[in-house]
Amino acid sequence: MSGSWARSQRGYDSTMPYGLKRFQKAEALHFITFSCFHRLPFLEAPAAKETFEFVLEQTRSRHQARVYAYVPMPEHIHLLIDEPPLILVAQFLKALKQITSRKLRGNRPQFWQDRYFDSNIRRGSARSEVIRYIHRNPVKRGLAASPERYRWSSFNHYATGIRGAVEPPAQRKAQIRRPESFFCIELPPFAHTCTWKGPGHREQGG
Repeated sequence: MSGSWARSQRGYDSTMPYGLKRFQKAEALHFITFSCFHRLPFLEAPAAKETFEFVLEQTRSRHQARVYAYVPMPEHIHLLIDEPPLILVAQFLKALKQITSRKLRGNRPQFWQDRYFDSNIRRGSARSEVIRYIHRNPVKRGLAASPERYRWSSFNHYATGIRGAVEPPAQRKAQIRRPESFFCIELPPFAHTCTWKGPGHREQGG
C-alpha cells in the first residue's frame, strides 16, 4: 500500500486550511482518528472507555452506521466506519463527540479536540491493514500484552464472532475470523501519537 506512517498528530492544533476538500459520500470506508482536548488522557479510566462504547453503539444504531473496527485509547479514538445513509460522516462524529462530552466532560472546559483525521479506505487489503492497525494500537502502547486482552475494542468480535459492546456490520456476523490473523502480522513501528496517513488521508474540522 502506498502512503506513509506518521509519528505525530500536530495538525490537531493547527489552523484549519481554507479550501479543504471533504471526501464524503465517496462510497468508501472512513478511517477516523480524533483526540481528547490537548491529547490529555481523559479516557484512561475503564468507565470512561465503557461510556464511549455505549455512546458509539447508540449513535451507530440511531444513524444506521456500520462500525467495522474501533478502539478507545487513553487520549484518542480510532474508528473504521462507513458513510451513514442519511447524514454525513462529519455529522455522525459531531453527534458522537457531543454526547460523550456531555457524559464525561465534568468540570473540564472542553473534552475533545475540534478537528479529526479522515482517510478514505477503498480496497479490501487496505481495510484489513487498517483493522490490524486499530487492534494492535493498545499492544504497541504497552496497554495490553495482546489485542484480546484489551477489553475496549472490536477485536474480540473478529476473534470469536461474539458481539461486543458495538453491533458489527451484518456481513461480519456470519464470519468468525482466526484471531491470530489480526495480531501476528507485524506492522511498521510507530509511536503512540501516530496516525494513519495512507491514500485519501485528510484533516477535517470538528
